Amino acid sequence: MSFAQTVLLAAFAGGTIFLGLPVGRLRGLSQNARVALTTAAAGVVLFLIYDVLSQAVAPVNVALEAARSGSGAADFVVYAATLGGSVAFGLLSVTYLMQRMNGRSQKAALTPRQVALGTATGLGLHNFSEGLAIGQSAATGATTLALVLVIGFALHNATEGFAIGAPLGMGERPTWGFLAAAGAVGGGPTFAGSLVGYTLVSPVLSILFLGMAAGALIFVFNEMMAASRRFAVPMVAGLALTLGLLVAFGTDFVLSAAGT
Repeated sequence: MSFAQTVLLAAFAGGTIFLGLPVGRLRGLSQNARVALTTAAAGVVLFLIYDVLSQAVAPVNVALEAARSGSGAADFVVYAATLGGSVAFGLLSVTYLMQRMNGRSQKAALTPRQVALGTATGLGLHNFSEGLAIGQSAATGATTLALVLVIGFALHNATEGFAIGAPLGMGERPTWGFLAAAGAVGGGPTFAGSLVGYTLVSPVLSILFLGMAAGALIFVFNEMMAASRRFAVPMVAGLALTLGLLVAFGTDFVLSAAGT
């Protein structure tokens, strides 16, 4: 697969994130409906935390097994340190940036727009690692794998757009420009990652961005649940959280069964 084909396909995979963003402009919803949308999105984010950490831990486990057999101990130390440091950096840096943007105390709740931007940031870090995978597969001649990754990531990104847009239902209606910017932050890194991945194969770089994504998404999940708890409808929130989580897992199972 050529370089141009790779980046175009990666742009398509990242671009599907825009499909779920318009949900953020829905208005006239009841309180229960707004809580349900936000916590369903939190369920998707919870799945993504699991998915991202699974991908990040996999090469660390491989290095650990190699170290136990007497080789690759240095790789394990580097991979494990990268994972731990990147998760901490992702969580703490997004927390700091959101507070700086808000100019508020640590106890103040974030606005729906800030939650959406935090979600987009976490997903952008995740999607950069997905772009790396696409670029590396194409560069090594694994064209079929690269195409399969593009299809799988494109379908996943469509649900990720919902995770960005849904919390916006609790605040002022966002402009189309804001939604476009959030989509670019969340989906654009897939394109950028493919550029890097086509020319550089680096497990450490992949672990780094996956770890930062996990940390950022942990922050976002906490903020989404805090927002839903303010409305004091725990059963609605619990059911929507479960539904979002099950839909995300179900989508992943369907993609896995289809070979993606």
